[in-house]
Amino acid sequence: MNRRRLTGHGRPWRQLAVGLLMAIAILCWPAVSVQAQILPATEARLPELTVYRSPTCRCCEHWVDHMKAAGFQVQSVVTDAMAAIKDQYGVPADMTSCHTAIADGYSIEGHVPAADVMRLLRDRPEVLGLAAPGMPVGAPGMETGDRVDPYTVFSFTQDGAIATFAEHS
Repeated sequence: MNRRRLTGHGRPWRQLAVGLLMAIAILCWPAVSVQAQILPATEARLPELTVYRSPTCRCCEHWVDHMKAAGFQVQSVVTDAMAAIKDQYGVPADMTSCHTAIADGYSIEGHVPAADVMRLLRDRPEVLGLAAPGMPVGAPGMETGDRVDPYTVFSFTQDGAIATFAEHS
């Protein structure tokens, strides 16, 4: 009698555990599948980002958190020489923002969403980098409640050509 009770009593816990594992898998699946659609299946990891930022800028830290949450490994370099960094990596003067990142040879200026960076790395266009000029409210790292101002992410080339890469609202 005791044996039946123990066996019968264990089944609901086993069913609960299996159900819980299935629920976790279902909840996690969208995040995994989104990254799989953005990156080729052969890439196991996103490249490391080196982010140059001012010691006084907090929104840069929030953007770094956004990029880490998207799966990037981030090396943060705090510097007072931001103008020199932007010149070194070819960021056009009218495309500047508060921080500059380097990802697999591309310059990423400002609050560019992780999805745009992933698309850049997947498609590998012949550009020097991407920029979200200024500090657009609602862009990653610039969140202010529910407010999101429309903004554009631009691509830029070595010869100074600038084109729209993505529109956000």
